[in-house]
Amino acid sequence: MNFVTFNFHDVILLMTAILCCLFALLLIATNPPKNTSNYFLAAFLVAHACIPLHELILWGAEFKLHVREHVPGIYFIGGFAYYLDAVLLYFYVKSLVFRDFHLRPKDFLHLIPLGLFALFMIVAFYRYPASIRLDWINTEAFVYSGGYITAEFLSKTLRVVYCAAAFMLIFKYKDILKTTHSNIEKVDILWLKILVVGFVVITLMHEVLALAKVIGFIGGYDFQHPDPKGNIIEFIGLSGNYALFFLVCILVFTSMRYFSNFEAVRQKDSKEPPKKSTQEKLLNPEYAEKIDGIMRTQQTYLNPELTLDMLAETLAIPAKDLSMIINRHFNLNFYEFINGYRIEEAKKRLLEPANKDKTITDIYLEVGFNSKSVFNTFFKKLVGKTPSEYRQQPADVATTT
Repeated sequence: MNFVTFNFHDVILLMTAILCCLFALLLIATNPPKNTSNYFLAAFLVAHACIPLHELILWGAEFKLHVREHVPGIYFIGGFAYYLDAVLLYFYVKSLVFRDFHLRPKDFLHLIPLGLFALFMIVAFYRYPASIRLDWINTEAFVYSGGYITAEFLSKTLRVVYCAAAFMLIFKYKDILKTTHSNIEKVDILWLKILVVGFVVITLMHEVLALAKVIGFIGGYDFQHPDPKGNIIEFIGLSGNYALFFLVCILVFTSMRYFSNFEAVRQKDSKEPPKKSTQEKLLNPEYAEKIDGIMRTQQTYLNPELTLDMLAETLAIPAKDLSMIINRHFNLNFYEFINGYRIEEAKKRLLEPANKDKTITDIYLEVGFNSKSVFNTFFKKLVGKTPSEYRQQPADVATTT
């Protein structure tokens, strides 16, 4: 063979697709039982693998010519992945955040844009005879038509929206976690933020490229004979391809390494009304006093790993009901509720003569905190003084605080 099928830019696209597929296979092969998030990530990777292949078929230096000659029927098939990958990324993040997340009938509404694109392709391309379609492929008339450029712009806009929604869910994650966990400092989701932000950046680059095509089409730019000295569209496209390759190599591998430690919470369903028994407890302050008495006698808050589910089991009450009672009677989320008891216990231990040789670090660890900064923040907020200031004041003054 004395011809070149791939140049270096094309190899990057091909390697990106191969890496995505390999990562997806590895995820499925090593997937723990009932781990839904693995399947969403694998599906996202497979869908995303179709995108560099699609770009390779459309714009590969020599490869596109071989496809046109031998298998023109696969043209545009990979373009459908633009309507799937960001949706699957959003579902992946949602399945990590909410342990009880599963696909519901309403979730399939996210496939409406995919169906509309399929309808557009049937009407604008596939309904024509094969000879006409082949001519449009060879002359690149269809990919530079107003309809296809518009559809491409809308698809890439949609990807940005879904990536932004996934990032917003991550941004709110720690606040959501406070409803079920008493300590959230050990939760490290930096890798997930980088993963999603990385894809936000890439989708934005693709969006800029699609917008440039729209502006060029409106302005009468000749896409089929661009200026070789300043083809900004080609530069943006290649930059996006390289950025995607490095992101897949580094960040997806990192996510597979760390996502097993992700702390998930239950997904709330605000439409479901409280049970009658729960409503009675919500209106009965004596029940709140009972919970407060159990907390003080059993001191369950001393467990640094205490969660809403664990406390609910101790109190023999459904976790959802307990969360509602805490919110209603104490006007706190679970995180604030538990750490309030820990601060009270810390105040006692700071003043006990038997603890005079103990450091403040010893005491905050004993009462259930695992972060000095969080302990100091809560202490200052609830007591009005730092732990050191509180410990140094006279005992008779401290008891009135």
